[in-house]
Amino acid sequence: MQVETTADIDDIDVALLRALAADATRSASDLGRSLGLSQPATWRRIKRLRDAGILGQKRLRIDAEAAGFGVTVFLGIKLARKAPVSLEDFERVVGAIPEVQTVDHVLGLYDYRVRVVARDLADFERVLRRRIMTLPGVGDVEANVLLSEERLPGPI
Repeated sequence: MQVETTADIDDIDVALLRALAADATRSASDLGRSLGLSQPATWRRIKRLRDAGILGQKRLRIDAEAAGFGVTVFLGIKLARKAPVSLEDFERVVGAIPEVQTVDHVLGLYDYRVRVVARDLADFERVLRRRIMTLPGVGDVEANVLLSEERLPGPI
């Protein structure tokens, strides 16, 4: 089986991707109606996009604030050079912290960008002091509190 590249995406695929990005729960027949396609043609396109690796798994997006987590903080974490720890080990332990939503290995001043949610600032301080700062290999940490967020559709 040949894997298709992004060059194989046509305007209908782009419209389909945008519609799925807005609401991944829509049925193939509903999507097809909005795109002028039949349900089987829409399903074949979705399957082709999945097989090509363009569409990944569906994920449920939870509104953290509505769930009682009113504070989001982005941490820049620089690993200490004196206490070497493998990147895989660090990613595994920081990713196991329930309040951590994402762990991104980045290039720049910090080694990692970590998104943390907490109920309030006092709860965040507890997570930072008891969970993040006690991890092996943690060196410098910078915290940036999220004030507002606007989600943009991206290149598709």
